[in-house]
Amino acid sequence: MHIRGADMEWSVEQQPLYVVGTPFLWQRNRRTNSKLQTDSRNGSRKSCLDHGRSRGVGAAIARALAANGGMRVVINYSSDPGPAQKLIQELKMSIAPDSQQDNASQQFAAIKANLADRGDIQRLVTETIQSMGRLDVVVSNVGWTRMTDFMNLQEADSDMDWDRCFDMNVKSHFRLFQACREHLEQTQGAFIATASVAGVKPSGSSLPYAVTKAALIHLVKSLAIIAAPKIRVNSVSPGVLLTDWGRQFPEERLKAVQEKNLLKRFATPEDVAQQVKVFALSESMTGVNVVLDAGFSL
Repeated sequence: MHIRGADMEWSVEQQPLYVVGTPFLWQRNRRTNSKLQTDSRNGSRKSCLDHGRSRGVGAAIARALAANGGMRVVINYSSDPGPAQKLIQELKMSIAPDSQQDNASQQFAAIKANLADRGDIQRLVTETIQSMGRLDVVVSNVGWTRMTDFMNLQEADSDMDWDRCFDMNVKSHFRLFQACREHLEQTQGAFIATASVAGVKPSGSSLPYAVTKAALIHLVKSLAIIAAPKIRVNSVSPGVLLTDWGRQFPEERLKAVQEKNLLKRFATPEDVAQQVKVFALSESMTGVNVVLDAGFSL
């Protein structure tokens, strides 16, 4: 996908709540016959941390995991709490009446944290544990890019772009995993990262972005080996999504991508959310990267 656009940036600082961009925390409550399912090992309820935005993909994942996955959610935001609070109110309205036995503040919450800062990442996890008591699932959806012409090496020759892409698209995911590892080991939980089709097929908003998303996919596979057998580690790689950010691409470029997609449509945030839910609930998948691009990469 060779798309050239204006000199735009996409970052968790500017667009907090990138659900698996700015972080989320959830506590999973599987239901059987309308009853909450607990961990069979100790009878306690499960909890999840989701690194993501309160809009677009992040909001879709939060809805899928809170409503359909029966999880408790803590949304992390970087600056503006408005979108996070709005999503929390929506989630409160969507939960089943039988789950309202818990105080609403214990089911959904928002925590401010800068995902580019190791100290803030550790604080985010610590406050999640203090609030939820345990951590079962982490969805790490942070990312950054500056849109350039993928085919133009001069535009790609920016130390700032390379450094920031590696910091946000690779190192931040590793730092979050490190901060969560001991808690996920205790619950035999799951860590899920959001990569990109640009990391599978050379394409995308910039060369540094594509290369670092490929590095993230390799990081996920490496962590799956290192963290086994206690932690499952997987990733999802969406193609172009018609979120607020995706719609910033020129219309003619979006049409060209849609025509190239074998299914002649775009994948949706809900598609991504459903795959994340599969990873969160399945206990037999690790080291897997699932591409959701409507056939773009084939």
